[in-house]
Amino acid sequence: QVQLVESGGGLVQAGGSLRLSCLASGGTLSSYAMGWFRQAPGKEREFVAGISWSGGSTYYADSVKGRFTISRDNAKNTVYLQMNSLKPEDTAVYFCASERYLGVVVSHLLYDSWGQGTQVTVSS
Repeated sequence: QVQLVESGGGLVQAGGSLRLSCLASGGTLSSYAMGWFRQAPGKEREFVAGISWSGGSTYYADSVKGRFTISRDNAKNTVYLQMNSLKPEDTAVYFCASERYLGVVVSHLLYDSWGQGTQVTVSS
């Protein structure tokens, strides 16, 4: 299993942008589909975006479609989440996760490895 480390979170005003990064080590990132999830206090972890191993297919939750963009650079073993037009309801801890066999799936229960998370706070 790969080890994942997220970075790039922070405090931003509504309407602003952030780019999250997820660096993988201990394995070849190109072997994995990748997902970004988020979890707000008192809420369940929810799917935000996913990308196939090649980067040819991407998937988004309706709540972020048109505002967030997932991408990957397999040569750098890194997955990105560009977040634009941020809203206060986007405030959460954001996690990246890897999936080896099923491809991109919505359920967080089916992912193999997780990072420690990075906090994103959007002020109104």
